[in-house]
Amino acid sequence: MDLDDTAARLGVPVDEVDRVHRLAADHPSAPLPTRADAPALLDRLAVPPDDAAEILAGWPDPGSPLWTPELRWLLDRSTAMVRADLGGHEWLPPGPALPRDRGPAWRHLYVYAYLALVEVVRGYHRDHGVPDAVSWATLADLGRNLAVDRRMDGEGWPVMQSWLTLHTRGGLYELGRLQHQRGETIGLHIPDAGPLTPQAVTASLDEARAFFPRHFPDERHTEFSCGSWLLDPQLREYLPDDSNIIRFQRRFELEPYEEPEGLDGDVEVLRFVFRTLSTPLDELPRRTVLQRAVVDHLRAGRHWQWRRGRFPI
Repeated sequence: MDLDDTAARLGVPVDEVDRVHRLAADHPSAPLPTRADAPALLDRLAVPPDDAAEILAGWPDPGSPLWTPELRWLLDRSTAMVRADLGGHEWLPPGPALPRDRGPAWRHLYVYAYLALVEVVRGYHRDHGVPDAVSWATLADLGRNLAVDRRMDGEGWPVMQSWLTLHTRGGLYELGRLQHQRGETIGLHIPDAGPLTPQAVTASLDEARAFFPRHFPDERHTEFSCGSWLLDPQLREYLPDDSNIIRFQRRFELEPYEEPEGLDGDVEVLRFVFRTLSTPLDELPRRTVLQRAVVDHLRAGRHWQWRRGRFPI
């Protein structure tokens, strides 16, 4: 495979193609489920009907004119690269960001890689005694992210394609209201799944306290941690003390603030609160206290912060 030619045909930098080539090395890929089995799998992964229809329309059937040699190479090597890090729990970009307006094969290439890895990671789960219910709840985050990306007109996918490799490597588990990422600490993530009530958070933390010692007994976790705009103490200027967000904040001891590399707090707040990165401030909705707070803060020339905090398990 000529990497320069492959990169040119994909319309991406050659160093990103070289990275996939190096990390995949000669590791094995994984087969996709059959097209006949795909609808049931997509349904189980909570993929919305519009996205499921696009995914099926672009299915990598042998001889499909949608799938050029360079696309097939990238799908195979991206899948191999992610599979080679099975059990890893750091973010892992699965490959270059593709021009997704070129059709379903381009738009959903890393979704096909995800689908190919479902049975691989479920085998990893079984080896660790993870219940099927937890496996499927965790993996169904694919559908949630596709729905959000559609709301964002594709603006969310460059982040989501890396985020979703945590699920297919066994690095993250959805336990009730929160997602829990393995690592030096148990990292907490808050999916777009309804109110963040104290009761739901406590139940999820209690589940995690039992889950990780049972299924990963060789790992020693002493703290929960979180990095999020939700921990920005400036929110206390706008939200009542009994709000779910403020009560969530109170669980954490914040680390001293440092500007995070590669993260912009303003961008992340707009991503999660409004699901848009390009709508002018004057056109954003102001229906909730939180929405009004975000807009008023930015219009005043101030900035939101991405903060990190932790508390003992």
